[in-house]
Amino acid sequence: MKTMKKTFTSIAAVGALAQLITATPVVAAESFSIKDGELARPTGYREWIYVGTPVTPNDLNNGKAAFPEHHNVYIDPKSWAHWKKTGEFRDGTILMKELVSVGSKAAVSGNGYFQGDYIGLEATIKSKQHFPKEPGHWAYFSFSTPDHKSLTTSAKAFPAASCNACHAGAAADDFVFTQYYPVLRAGKATGEEGTGGKQSKLSPAQPAGK
Repeated sequence: MKTMKKTFTSIAAVGALAQLITATPVVAAESFSIKDGELARPTGYREWIYVGTPVTPNDLNNGKAAFPEHHNVYIDPKSWAHWKKTGEFRDGTILMKELVSVGSKAAVSGNGYFQGDYIGLEATIKSKQHFPKEPGHWAYFSFSTPDHKSLTTSAKAFPAASCNACHAGAAADDFVFTQYYPVLRAGKATGEEGTGGKQSKLSPAQPAGK
């Protein structure tokens, strides 16, 4: 009898635990930490999903490009998985932008704009909890020092007006310029297609501003 009582007790405990787990909402872990309004500089982002590297060099902008360096952009894995499934950026999305100077303009393959040195680091985060009043709940950060020779350990968000106006007016998806990132376009709500190698057709180039 004692053995049976122990068995029933164990079964009841397991059942109660199962109900607790079922009743508790599952919250995806965030790949960033914000304390007292400051974002701690994320690390390990080069192991995330790389989505592209746009560059708007001075040579093509009358010597006065707003962003003349290469921008290597990465998205955290959980947000990438959500993007592939739903075609939306989840609450908790973080995009890292690593700034790299334009180095050599000539190679054995021909003339071009080749990457030089790391000169900065920026981040974009979507979080209703941390930025309830920001447009789309997006906020923008920079860890770059003024001389672009080192990085700060934390950063405060830029004023919304300094970034969101441009993103709101020209970004293709939820304040993100997905029109310039074929990896994001290929993976949008298509499951595994965005991982590469599984598409049977190559996507056509997107018209400017689309």
